[in-house]
Amino acid sequence: MVVRLLSKVMLLTCFFLTACSTIPQTMQDAENLPPILAQDEVLKPYVKIGRIEITREVYVTDYALEPNLQKWAQTSLRLEGSKLHADALIFPEVTSRQLNILFFAAFPATEYKASAIAIRFTGAP
Repeated sequence: MVVRLLSKVMLLTCFFLTACSTIPQTMQDAENLPPILAQDEVLKPYVKIGRIEITREVYVTDYALEPNLQKWAQTSLRLEGSKLHADALIFPEVTSRQLNILFFAAFPATEYKASAIAIRFTGAP
């Protein structure tokens, strides 16, 4: 009886612990995120806040994330830029490279990197 009750409690605990990890994170509104600007669009003086770099490793396929790499990169960079309270992002770059997995060579793996520079506009025009 006690073993049965204990196993049910452990099973329910396992469900509760894994349930939160399967819920996707909510995204902010795209209107509130800093834009990605080309160099000729930056008309005001600015200061560099920092460089944002995001890495995504994909083994075989990745169903949880956006398959369109440009859209994934722009959305991820803009979300990270909003955490830094950036006014805009400049010099976006997306690169990829094939990963070598020694033990599981039959499964392809790719690493994608997105990077940009976060800027904040200064008061003087």
